[in-house]
Order: sequence, then structure tokens, then C-alpha cells
Amino acid sequence: MSTQTQIIHSIPVDPLTGSISVPIYQTSTFVQEAPGVHKGYDYARSNNPTRKALEDVIAQLEKGSNGYAFASGLAAIDAVVKLLSAGDEIIAVDDIYGGAFRLFTHIYQKFGISIRYVDATDHRNVADAITPATKLIWIESPTNPTLKIADIAEIATIAKANKVLLCVDNTFASPASQKPITLGADIVVHSGTKYLGGHSDLIAGLVVTATQELGDKIKFIQNASGAILAPFDSWLVIRGIETLDLRVARHSQSAQAVAEYLQGEDLVGNIYYPGLPSHPNYAVATKQQKYTGGIISFDLKVDDKALASQIVSSTKYFKLAESLGGVKSLCCLPCEMTHKSIPQEKRYAAGVKDSLIRLSVGLEDAADLIEDLKQAFATAKQKLEVSALS
Repeated sequence: MSTQTQIIHSIPVDPLTGSISVPIYQTSTFVQEAPGVHKGYDYARSNNPTRKALEDVIAQLEKGSNGYAFASGLAAIDAVVKLLSAGDEIIAVDDIYGGAFRLFTHIYQKFGISIRYVDATDHRNVADAITPATKLIWIESPTNPTLKIADIAEIATIAKANKVLLCVDNTFASPASQKPITLGADIVVHSGTKYLGGHSDLIAGLVVTATQELGDKIKFIQNASGAILAPFDSWLVIRGIETLDLRVARHSQSAQAVAEYLQGEDLVGNIYYPGLPSHPNYAVATKQQKYTGGIISFDLKVDDKALASQIVSSTKYFKLAESLGGVKSLCCLPCEMTHKSIPQEKRYAAGVKDSLIRLSVGLEDAADLIEDLKQAFATAKQKLEVSALS
């Protein structure tokens, strides 16, 4: 069965009415036949049929045991970290999403959970970093924003040998492209805000576990902490998932064309896109991903934040905004936006320069997007020339 067929038919027809669209159960509570006797639902924080449909769909797509939907991607990450105790340690990818860095460093470190950051593109770095206190390995693949690729199967082998949990943030790839649980991961997280929702109209997070035992623990945390996804937002994610494979394929096709154009742009320095053979992790990406994705990052030959800011402020189709994965193309300057919470020295060590620009390639025609970038670069060059003459 193809991925697209699987996606469409993993979304159930409503057994009560035959509705082909999952109903939105906009209710806070459920009537019981007798105390403790009900149809599987008693209070909507604990369970909701619309949310449950989404949770079952994402578990199927990721080939996991259980899925859980949260109010945001960070709420999903928070639930996973709550599996740990004071004195435990996380080994995390160095090029990490700024929100995860903020949560790990400014919230959980003060509760006695330590974090060490490593370059996970070489799995030996992960193996060397593990100590008796290590309980969780946290990787993004691809990473945000320099699109480093970790060999998930290799790191999963290391995790199992050391009895450590492996969690993979699969937001950038999505289950249309990559299924970390089949490669040995214990937990997968998503910002459902991005490709799963796909339309820049919701905030959501998802956790998928490889086993029922882990799933039961996440379910307890979800119910006890209460950061659940609302019924309408659950329905929006389900609706987005219906076209996931088609969208990710188109995002990737257009991003490939944009990345190839950027190779000839004389202001551009490094280009970070796993679909280019020049990417240092190209071989791993082609091995474990079906698509190479819709995100491209690049920096400038001259590491000039003002010049980079000029470029992202001059685009027309690439809208200057945080987030990614929607039908409309977006651009951002991570040092001032998504990764501002990370100290400059840590950002630079991970390859995130002040001039690094991140593009989220949408569903517009690739030729139009390339023309948009050309005019933005031309505007920046004109300002450079004027500045040099003054």
C-alpha cells in the first residue's frame, strides 16, 4: 500500500453516523450510565473521540504503539522530559530547536536534569557522551535550522546497548518521509503545527511511543499535566494529514529547485539542504528519508546580520515569519527569531551564524519563488553598492 493510500484510509469513517469526516466532539464531559460505567469517555481532558482519532492516526503513520496529542509541540516535548527524574541526564543534538533549548536549559536544569549537547551526525559522539546518569538521547533529524542528519538506526543501537531511551523529533521530515520507530527509536515527537497541520492555522504537538508501556507513561503525564489538544484543533490536524504525502512531495521538489538555484548566487556561502550531494550527510539522508524536505537554510559569504535582515525583509512570496511547513512559503532570520534564546557562542558552535537564513518552501510554483529570491538578492546588492559609495 502506498503512503498516500495508507494516510487516507488510516482516518476512520465515523461508526455512529457514517460521516466520512471525523466529527468534532465539542464537549467537556460525557453522560454515564452509572457511576464509572460509560462508553470509554468520562471527561474530555482524559479522553475525547476527536483527539483519540488523531492519536490513533499518528500512531499508525509512525508505526508506533500509541499516539498522544498535546496543545503545542513544546507541550509534547515537555511530556517526554517528564519521564525523567532529578539527577538524570539528556544527551541532545547540538543544533537544537530554540524552544527545546529554552525548555531544557531554563526549566528542567533547575529541577536537577542535566543536558549535554553533541554533534549527532557522528554517532560515535553520542556513544562517547553517555554516562551512567544518561537516561534520554534527544535528536532532531533533520535539525533546525542547519539540517544536520543523524543516522537514527546507529544511534538507536547505541541507546539500546546502554539502556537509554531515544527520542527523535521528526517534525522536519514528517512520517510521510521518515519513520524513526522503524529505525529503532523509542519515542517520536512532532510539532503538529508544521507539516502535519500544513496550513499555518493551528498549534499542536504529538508524541508517539514504540511500546504500550511507554505509552501508558505518556498518557498518565498527558492527563495529569492537562496540556491536551482541543477537539477542533485535533480535527484540523486530521484534515491536514489527509494531504500530507502529496504536500511533502511537492515541498521537496520545489525546495530542491530553490537549493540548486542558491548554489549559483554569489552572496550565498554555505547551503544546508540534504537533497544536495554537497551536503555532508547526503548519503544518510537518502538512506533513511523518502523525501529531502521543504526546508533550506543558507548563510552569506560575509557574515553580516544587517545584510541578511535586508534579504528576508525584501521577499514578496516568502513571508517573513516564524514557523514552517505551511502551504505559503516563509523565511526567517533564526538569530533574531526562532533561535534567539540560544547564546551566540552556542549557535555559532552549531553552525548557526548571524547571517543564516531559513526558508520554508511552500506550494507556490518553484520558478516564482526563485524569481522572488533573485529580486531580494538584487535589492540587497543595490543597498550594498550605495553603502560602499557613501
